[in-house]
Amino acid sequence: MESLSEYVVLINMQETDNTKMFNELFSELEHCNKDEQKQKIGEINEHMEEMNEDEYEFVFTKELFNKMDEMIKEEKLWMDNAILLLKHVGYWKEMKRILSSSFYHSILNSFVQKMIIDENEKKIEKNVKLLVDLCESYLLSNSWASQKLLSTCVPCLLKVALNKEEREEIQKEVEMALLALSNIPGYYEVIREVYLNEIKEAIQYHQEHFNLTQLAYQSAWQFLINRFDCNGRLEKVIVNELHFAREARREIEELSKCIDWKKKEKIEKKRVEAKEKYVLMRLLEMLKSFFFFCKSQNEEHVGLISSIVQMYRASRDNYEEISSQCTQILKTTVENKAIKVDFLLKGGVIDVVLEEVQQPTIDVKMDIDIIMQNLKLSSRLKEKTVGKMEEVKRKELKRKVFESLEEEGYEDIIICFYETYKSHDNKFIYKFLPENLSDYFVYI
Repeated sequence: MESLSEYVVLINMQETDNTKMFNELFSELEHCNKDEQKQKIGEINEHMEEMNEDEYEFVFTKELFNKMDEMIKEEKLWMDNAILLLKHVGYWKEMKRILSSSFYHSILNSFVQKMIIDENEKKIEKNVKLLVDLCESYLLSNSWASQKLLSTCVPCLLKVALNKEEREEIQKEVEMALLALSNIPGYYEVIREVYLNEIKEAIQYHQEHFNLTQLAYQSAWQFLINRFDCNGRLEKVIVNELHFAREARREIEELSKCIDWKKKEKIEKKRVEAKEKYVLMRLLEMLKSFFFFCKSQNEEHVGLISSIVQMYRASRDNYEEISSQCTQILKTTVENKAIKVDFLLKGGVIDVVLEEVQQPTIDVKMDIDIIMQNLKLSSRLKEKTVGKMEEVKRKELKRKVFESLEEEGYEDIIICFYETYKSHDNKFIYKFLPENLSDYFVYI
């Protein structure tokens, strides 16, 4: 049975030019020879690139995947072409960050799983390329992979990911392999010995030679962050050996150059979005997980936090989706008590809070997020520390924060906001702004 959200999409969605063209091209596939099919699948890929989330879910239903399964078994769709189409489908599902269960519930899912098992069990004449393509198609199209198949898919795709040739064709193959690996959720168990040396090698080689695409490099990190180990062993590798904070900052700065921050037309209104924007949004989502779980830290965290603050400032006027993600990341950094308060100060978190509460217009949701950041930080600074030197340092930090708040008139501004919010008949808003709000301010 389709999920409720998919059902609603199917009921409310009207056919668009993209969906109509897709359905026309797909219906023509079974009447074409192999080369003609491949050409039409290329045209289908172009229309997928332009689809928004609703269009994508409207087209890629369980019934469509079942139809593909039927066409394959009736020899109306060549297997090579079916795999090519599935890889395109999975690629755009990932790039548009769509969570869909259509493939998972389809007959084609079971068929692909069986093919992976059968091909892997061959002792002679094993088709390695076919196995790679099947594993990529399966992991990219599927939001819930089989734990059993990971022991086959992960080693198979890691071999592809370690190809260091710089030819464009090879780079694309590496990108697809790493993207497929990054789609394995964190709750799936992957034994560290199976992947860690290979992923470390891929990341460190890129840091020296820059052989990976931005998406491939990010996907390698995503695979590791998904495996984030609460006991700290993997965490220390990520933070201290592979220098994630330093690399993430560099990636943010590179991706920022590709976006026109002064564009007046809001990006979410556009149907076609740049690949760099997709990659950036995936990176920001990954950073939320990193800052939520991370206990290890070093001075590189300051630079990363600073780059997020800068991106927030650049995006808040015209890129609401990006600015919202940045706000959530900054909230997470404040809430994670393992992250030093002086890192937050050096990174500019307090500055951006002050900027927001003094904006001439009020965005209720955004302002509450910013206010809550400061309340959390105020609470952090009131925590008692062990050791005379640490206590002296804490008091000095409190003094610096208070001076900056006092200088900017923060207390008067926040009280005005409180009175404004009280006039709204909204319990959710009221709940976050208690009567004794002033008790939360930072005092020495």
